[in-house]
Amino acid sequence: MIQARGITKQFDSFDVLKGIDLDIPKSQITSIVGASGAGKTTLLQILGTLNTPDSGTLRIDNQDVHALNRKQLAAFRNQHIGFIFQFHRLLPEFTALENVLMPAWIAGRNDKEAKSYATQLLVELGLQDHLQKSPSTLSGGEQQRVAAARALMNQPSVVLADEPTGNLDSDNAESLFDLFVELRDRVKQTFIVVTHNEKLAERGDHVVKLSDGKLI
Repeated sequence: MIQARGITKQFDSFDVLKGIDLDIPKSQITSIVGASGAGKTTLLQILGTLNTPDSGTLRIDNQDVHALNRKQLAAFRNQHIGFIFQFHRLLPEFTALENVLMPAWIAGRNDKEAKSYATQLLVELGLQDHLQKSPSTLSGGEQQRVAAARALMNQPSVVLADEPTGNLDSDNAESLFDLFVELRDRVKQTFIVVTHNEKLAERGDHVVKLSDGKLI
């Protein structure tokens, strides 16, 4: 699904990533672990096209993303990549359903079909009673499930999750990872999960460890 070669990144003369070669298999969960400051989030941002490496190549679903201009890259990201962040980043002025619909609205999808699919996602995630609620009325686990539904809205090729369980208690963290496993098995979804929780990381198909900007 993703092929990265020779990825480097430097901030203020500090080498954050030092020549990363990484293959992400399709329809599997790849966990990225490592100490704080190891470069995990920077790598995830580059794999998700939110950041640009100083050198190296990146192909996602057979597309050389560095060959795309800014507008093309934004469209590719919207259609092929879903994001789940540690802080759910839901828009407080919109309902749970409307937050999930955001990627579809940006993509210009048919509103009726998009609403049907967004509702289906929320129901599958056990949020059928919360569609019209604002994020502030939801628990942390519920907010993160809304964020997961939003990430899946455009049926992306890959979902990137940056410390998605970092603000959840152990039960909700396990539940969210259960969802990733279920989606991997049921719809063959591909996940890349950055986490400090090595117990959860080991539930994935592959564990990649970053240390001092290198894979070990």
